[in-house]
Amino acid sequence: MHTVLLVLLILVSLALIAVVLLQSGKSAGLSGAISGGAEQLFGKTKARGMDLVLHRLTIVLAVLFFILTLLIIKF
Repeated sequence: MHTVLLVLLILVSLALIAVVLLQSGKSAGLSGAISGGAEQLFGKTKARGMDLVLHRLTIVLAVLFFILTLLIIKF
């Protein structure tokens, strides 16, 4: 059981790294990071197409990563 969970965790980790690296950068610099976060928070920009798919896949993989990590700690 532990080995199966560990293998799944490694696969999810590699997939999460790949998905994060495939995403395009939203803005550059410190001022872009501050204003970009505010725009995303208030919903001024909406992701479309592949960006939306990558964003949702990142969320799913991150949640799966945390669940698998907690299961490995428990067993």
